[in-house]
Amino acid sequence: MSEQAVEPRTRVRVWDLPTRVVHWTLVPAIGFAWWTGETNRLEWHRWCGYLLLALVTFRIYWGFFGSSTARFRNFVQGPRRVAAYLRGGWTPVPGHNPLGALSVLALLAFLALQIALGLFAVDVDGIESGPLSLYVSFETGRAAANWHEIIFNVLMGLIVLHIAAIAWYRFARRENLVSAMFHGTREFPGTPPPLEPASAVRFVGGVVLAGVLTWLVTSAFQPF
Repeated sequence: MSEQAVEPRTRVRVWDLPTRVVHWTLVPAIGFAWWTGETNRLEWHRWCGYLLLALVTFRIYWGFFGSSTARFRNFVQGPRRVAAYLRGGWTPVPGHNPLGALSVLALLAFLALQIALGLFAVDVDGIESGPLSLYVSFETGRAAANWHEIIFNVLMGLIVLHIAAIAWYRFARRENLVSAMFHGTREFPGTPPPLEPASAVRFVGGVVLAGVLTWLVTSAFQPF
């Protein structure tokens, strides 16, 4: 009786350091934003929003100019690829799978929308407001504040689904995605293509872009 051949597995780098730092900084930042909003610590809530603005700006930039696994064009797939993945006809490769890619896009989109609404939001008495609220009417600012809360609930739902998917991979498929996001490496069958890192110049460009945009929102757009 012949032994069944076992396909060799190779450990490769999946996530670069900037992607991992942004990911793990977003986790406590979103939690802190929720806590400061619920406890009415609105000054801290506002500063946390500025941090989130910088992080999301960098991650969107990195989705176009970052390393190979961070780029949207390399992991966002069409409906046919998503259907093939659900049927089990997808060969694992470094980076997001087709269904996980949709999760990433949804999380980034709703987080960006949440931040944008907060920039224009006005509270009930008009004292605590977003830095760009002076450019909209009180009614528009209040509507932004209401939607700011609604979108946050949607965002929490997406995060719960994200965590549930990670748990399913851990216990049903015996794949630890969390550890890969910590140390950046993961085993794959065969010899998958290696991660193509982005240059230091592109990284600095993303940091500068995120910093300048956050400064414009918090300071430069304010009247003297």
